[in-house]
Amino acid sequence: MACVFRFATFRVACACLLMLTASACSQQQGHDIATQFSNGKPDEFFQTSVDRMATLTMHDNLQSLYLLMNKLYLRNPAEWRKSGFLSPAIAEQQVRQAIEQQQPLPTLGNRRDLAALSYALSPEFLGDRVGAFIYAIGSMLVTAHGNRLQFYMTDSLNPQFISNAARNIEKATWMLSQRQTREGQPLLFSNEISEEGSNLSFATEFGKIVARLELLTQMLDERYRRIGLNYAQSLLFMNFLPVQ
Repeated sequence: MACVFRFATFRVACACLLMLTASACSQQQGHDIATQFSNGKPDEFFQTSVDRMATLTMHDNLQSLYLLMNKLYLRNPAEWRKSGFLSPAIAEQQVRQAIEQQQPLPTLGNRRDLAALSYALSPEFLGDRVGAFIYAIGSMLVTAHGNRLQFYMTDSLNPQFISNAARNIEKATWMLSQRQTREGQPLLFSNEISEEGSNLSFATEFGKIVARLELLTQMLDERYRRIGLNYAQSLLFMNFLPVQ
């Protein structure tokens, strides 16, 4: 395994050198390649294209969640005050930190992902529902991706779990729009359709998250399908497989 990894690393290094050498042939092309190369991060050498896509998908989905959290706090200012914070920005920072560092959120006890989501959407929950709702979805996304935010060659992702996360988000957003408190009020004010106008920005942003998850699921399915096809092709052409 170590030899294979070193060989793969060597191949990546050779490919990069070839790219830099070829850039000397064309000033315009060389400028583009050099710019792209300089903008890359060292850890990207240990990521496949699917790993990179999964990392960017996770980043973009979390950013969408944080945008939704900001919008929800604007429409539901009483929520962040329930936690005793001086501003919604402080409340948002606590939720972000809890998601990215995989820490519990005080208002939810030790509940995470699905357990936290069910509790945050229940009429019995009396705490900061915005923070709890966003944290629950964020922690669910992290769990579905194997408790990681970045992905490399040695990592594996289960496309079924990621697909399930997309379905859970669809259900959660529907529940958010349908369920009410004991007083008959919406759990949270989000989408709005009235005579004065409509605001469907919440549904749109949640739709973006679901779309990214579905695209990643398809990419993962294709990668594992290709692994199976490559194995079948090796049998068809009677090629021996490496053992180290």
